[in-house]
Amino acid sequence: MIENTRPVGYTQRFSYAASDTAGQLLFTVVSFYLLKFYTDIAGLSALVAGNILLIARLIDSLDAPLWGIAFEKVHSKWGRSRPWFLWLCVPFAVSGILTFATPDLSSANKAIYAAATYIVCSVLYTGINTPVTAILSALTSDPRQRMALTTFRMFGSKAGVLIVNATLLPCIAWFGRGDDKLGIMRTIPIYAAGSIMLYLIAFSNLRERIPAAAARVSIRASFSAIVGNWPWIIIVASSLLFWIAFIARISTVPYFFEYVWHRGDLVPVANSLDVASLAALVFLPWLCRRTSKRNVWAAGLIGAVASQCVLYAGIMAGSQALLFMGWILGILTSGIAMAMPFSLLADSVDYGEWKTGVRAAGLLTAIGAAFCLKVGSGLGGALPAWILSVTDYHANVAQNPRALAGIVFAFVALPAIFYALALLPVLFYERYEILEANIAETLRSRRGPG
Repeated sequence: MIENTRPVGYTQRFSYAASDTAGQLLFTVVSFYLLKFYTDIAGLSALVAGNILLIARLIDSLDAPLWGIAFEKVHSKWGRSRPWFLWLCVPFAVSGILTFATPDLSSANKAIYAAATYIVCSVLYTGINTPVTAILSALTSDPRQRMALTTFRMFGSKAGVLIVNATLLPCIAWFGRGDDKLGIMRTIPIYAAGSIMLYLIAFSNLRERIPAAAARVSIRASFSAIVGNWPWIIIVASSLLFWIAFIARISTVPYFFEYVWHRGDLVPVANSLDVASLAALVFLPWLCRRTSKRNVWAAGLIGAVASQCVLYAGIMAGSQALLFMGWILGILTSGIAMAMPFSLLADSVDYGEWKTGVRAAGLLTAIGAAFCLKVGSGLGGALPAWILSVTDYHANVAQNPRALAGIVFAFVALPAIFYALALLPVLFYERYEILEANIAETLRSRRGPG
């Protein structure tokens, strides 16, 4: 097996970024706007919407290990991860379009349709997004290059988020001419087409330069790479809690600005500011060279908690400047906390191989990234919806004081609690991080020169 540590060129770096931009063109709409779509456009109650988000995500989360096992079984001329971009880009794009369709159905059938399309879209997103993480360990074995590639990936991700948040609501208004159902049905196919194009660019240009073992890895052997893999366990625990906080925060934004702040026009502005996280991400490799990755990761989560406190201070003071100061601080710090696990997962794959002799990149990244994202997103979307339900939220009308308090709690306190909980596992990571150099050298020795 060839141990490849030569620099990864910029064509591949930008193509790696494109792979995440492609996913975000559709998944950002799901993450940021699906709850609001269900309650205010599709006509579902907050309780039903919350239940759909959670149940669908929990069912869908079961497919993450299955995708991971499937990745381990693939041996193609294109590698293990790369061919999935080609195979799944069109099905994923079509599923995204159907998720935001609004067929004329009864209330019960409408809920069934919403759950079914959301599950299918999420399952396909796992199938096409997990290789984005899994392929990293095959692009290079150099931890510094992995961090650089992760930074490019985060740039691509944030570019997708910015495109959607800056254009979605204006496009819905333009294409719908007052009919939001029609507007979203005409807008989503545009993002879907862009997603297909970018996935094909990633497929064409990326190369898996560290080949997988020729022998197929059994299911039992793949799972053995988890046993005693404490870096991976820490990543999974923290990531799950992080995604609950992050999704709860962003899914409540439309409700907060429309009903509490009475400035619905600020929703695309606030969400588009997610691009500010690039200012932190550009320094991420530099920060990780100056201190431990654990410290950088922990600082991101501490900053995310602090940002929620600033948000609350802005709300209590009625200060829009202070409110947006907290919002931007949260974007910067949560961007760091989001990026770190994606890079560290590749290191946990190395740890599993070092400890057990089994390299199970597909399974470890499928559970470590996709499973955490799905379950975290399900809970992060369901918890605010349930809070809205118990506080008597009603769509498209002025809200009662209990509902307003519920929106503020879901927007501020709920994310702060889960960001703080996500910090706890991270505090134990450094004891495994210091082993990385020894692990890398040991694996190079095992693999030999060729």
